[in-house]
Amino acid sequence: MIQFRKFKQLIIWMLLGLLTSWIVSCSTNNVSTTTKQVPPKAATIEFWTMQLKPQFTDYFQNLIGNFESQNLGVKVNWVDIPWAEMENKILTAVSAKTPPDVVNLNPDFASQLAGRNAWLDLDAKIPNDVRSSYLANIWKASTISGKSFGIPWYLTTRLTIYNTDLLKQAGINKVPGTYTELAEAAQKIKEKTGKYAFFITFVPQDSGEVLESFVQMGVTLVNSEGKAAFNSPEGKAAFQYWVDLYKKGLLPKEVLTQGHRHAIELYQAGETAILESGPEFLKQISKNAPAIAKSSDVAPQITGKTGKKNVAVMNIVIPRDTKHPDTAVKFALFVTNDENQLAFAKQANVLPSTIKALSDSYFQDLPANASTIDKARVISASQLQQAEVLTPTLKNFNILQKAIYENLQAAMLGEKTVEQAVEDAAREWNNTTS
Repeated sequence: MIQFRKFKQLIIWMLLGLLTSWIVSCSTNNVSTTTKQVPPKAATIEFWTMQLKPQFTDYFQNLIGNFESQNLGVKVNWVDIPWAEMENKILTAVSAKTPPDVVNLNPDFASQLAGRNAWLDLDAKIPNDVRSSYLANIWKASTISGKSFGIPWYLTTRLTIYNTDLLKQAGINKVPGTYTELAEAAQKIKEKTGKYAFFITFVPQDSGEVLESFVQMGVTLVNSEGKAAFNSPEGKAAFQYWVDLYKKGLLPKEVLTQGHRHAIELYQAGETAILESGPEFLKQISKNAPAIAKSSDVAPQITGKTGKKNVAVMNIVIPRDTKHPDTAVKFALFVTNDENQLAFAKQANVLPSTIKALSDSYFQDLPANASTIDKARVISASQLQQAEVLTPTLKNFNILQKAIYENLQAAMLGEKTVEQAVEDAAREWNNTTS
């Protein structure tokens, strides 16, 4: 077989040298001639995802098998990285110029590396007609300075998951829909049940939900020059809102030390009445706390006077140093096409980011005898057209969050006045941008 291959290569070069248009190709069964076709170049690409094994192992094995069968000579090596390890691993790989070819990240973290030119320029690789198949407001989340660095994948919009028994015990007949109503409910729930209304984290390295609440309350975080804009009357009012809740004992002490996962733990334990989270956690609650799940229902997410709704985006990026840019882009578009997004969204209880997949009746219509998960899916999808990534895409977004959260914590603990905390946070941020 080896000698035969050498002979085939010799024939090819001889024919090219004679300027013919015939290329000899062969398989183990026959030999055929084809005009102006080159056998596909073999390539192995590495695809990193975040904590999707083992739940979705079968899905990705089938997806990768389909892609490989449609792209002969191409192999995909799938590597699943624990959520907590992804940032360090991809930073190390990018710095060493040994990155994977396709990576599942989120716009907040990916934008930090986009500012360092770590990702492939997708505007030069993806035609407008393909780009327009994705939700425009979601595609925008993976752009910085007008350039696209990522392809949208799956989405979630926050829901209000609430314990009907606890709200009933507190004499609350209407689920809070605004932060003002949430504060009022928190007081009643604490007084009547001894429980907390909800948990939200102020840990700088964790969820950006508090910053999103600022935007929903009407705060502009940064101006067009990237300087602090939250040192405004609206910004001070938002600081004051959270400081008051904490000082009145209406927030658990752990909000200063525990991340968003603790919010799920408290809700499952029946210690909080409201969980602001994605619908994907309903299955987890049902499995871990069946009694709590039985008394749970869902409503649209809580917002501020702006009425803005958040969306959390998972995207796919292509490192600039990939050795197979075209194949990597082709695979990323395959993962995120209409058919594959719809299939994954149904399995994972998330939302797709393409217009066609989202228009499927699965996201529009409630079945007979709809479950809480069914209701959550339809409510979540209905929020998506108006939803947006509320926090700005900044290469140093983590520094902005750290400055605000740390100074907000100081005010909550009485170490600073609200006014001082706001001004200190603004100064710290501005120093990083000067």
